[in-house]
Amino acid sequence: MKLPDVWSRATPVFDDQHLVSCAGLVPVMGLAERAGLSDLIAERVALGATRVASAGVNPAGKLTSIIAGMAAGADSIDDLDLIRSGGMPQLFGGVYAPATLGQFLREFSHGHALQLASVFRAHLVNLVRHTDLLPGIGEQAYIDIDSLLRPVFGHAKQGASYGHTKIAGKQVLRNGLSPLATTLSTRHGAPVLAGIRLRAGRAGSGRGAASMVTEAIRVARAAGATGEVLVRGDSAYGNSTVVSACLKAGARFSLVLVKNSSVTRAMGSIPDHAWTPVHYPGAVLDPDTGGLISDAEVAEIEFTAFATTQQPVTARLIVRRVRDRARLDELFPVWRYHPFLTNSLQPAPVADITHRRHAIIETTFADLIDGPLAHLPSGRFAANSAWAICAAITHNLLRAAGTLAGERHAVARGATLRRTIVTVSARLARPQRRLVLHLPAHWPWAYAWQTLWNQVFRHGLPPPITA
Repeated sequence: MKLPDVWSRATPVFDDQHLVSCAGLVPVMGLAERAGLSDLIAERVALGATRVASAGVNPAGKLTSIIAGMAAGADSIDDLDLIRSGGMPQLFGGVYAPATLGQFLREFSHGHALQLASVFRAHLVNLVRHTDLLPGIGEQAYIDIDSLLRPVFGHAKQGASYGHTKIAGKQVLRNGLSPLATTLSTRHGAPVLAGIRLRAGRAGSGRGAASMVTEAIRVARAAGATGEVLVRGDSAYGNSTVVSACLKAGARFSLVLVKNSSVTRAMGSIPDHAWTPVHYPGAVLDPDTGGLISDAEVAEIEFTAFATTQQPVTARLIVRRVRDRARLDELFPVWRYHPFLTNSLQPAPVADITHRRHAIIETTFADLIDGPLAHLPSGRFAANSAWAICAAITHNLLRAAGTLAGERHAVARGATLRRTIVTVSARLARPQRRLVLHLPAHWPWAYAWQTLWNQVFRHGLPPPITA
């Protein structure tokens, strides 16, 4: 591609009132309304008396404006101004300025954030009912829990403190805020967020995990998970409170255990003949020996965990061991052991593969960090908490829109959905008083875009859900 010299004499002018930069917001926000987003907000979010008289007015319009801006790529309050450019105010009613939206967020308290969190959970359930967002949820559902540390800067961030995070495999201290999140996925469905809760940076990874797991299981059941629900997590969540929450809610668990003395004794009691090689998906066979290149092996033993607490649990201790490649010159093989506790009914090798898929939650974190959670923009903790919940609503909404757009978009990254579906330029016209969007010719993803449009507006979906 070569740029002609004529452009050196061209004059760019930002003056077109009929040009739309994010035409994909029309079907995406149409889907949000089909799932009852505005009605849910109007019913459940009430700010009451505010410091600025007009700040708490019309929370439904202001929150949907924030979500629309996030869906278009905004990662700060100032970026929300993109929904007011060109012909966007002609497509949507009640578009607010960033200053108004920032003032609205600063009026939030912890209680208001809880109100918004209830909207988030109900909206996810409605999206699942309207779309094929979680295929196979009635047979098997997976809930994954983990936390991340988002760095913040300056001295005006409420709740910001130094916490541990891992960068390039090394533990480092970072000043930030720590969201705790749960995801809901199925065997064939990409993960969606079932819950998110903002915490101080110094909060332990497992703080509040039991209540988060309980909420996520309740959301999964409401969304149609009538079969088995499996909760997965790393060692920060392998404790008696989380396991008890899973059992009380009727879910199975697969949680990593810290290698204390009792776990070490149990691993040492496993006989040598009990170890079974694991054939991971995509594992490579050695062309010379015909064996697996991966030397991971698993074994299991019955184990009573948390024996010193008031809630001991007897379940299967499944141990994966991997040859320590840094010590191949030892006289005897040196292994690294990774134990997890589960009450799953799957054979040990299959249970290990299922447990290791817990890493799927990292793809959701990557989407959030590459999108609206790139920053936590306010100095007030409750405002940032509301921002995180809006980011979660946006993530689930984009995932549902991708499901309607087609099979390839159903598992696409958030950045891909924004680039191919949302941020599509269009010219707004009104021939014979009909709204017409003229989109780019030869758009590579025109079929997926049109499919989404037809599903939302051409009776592909049932009528809007009322709160």
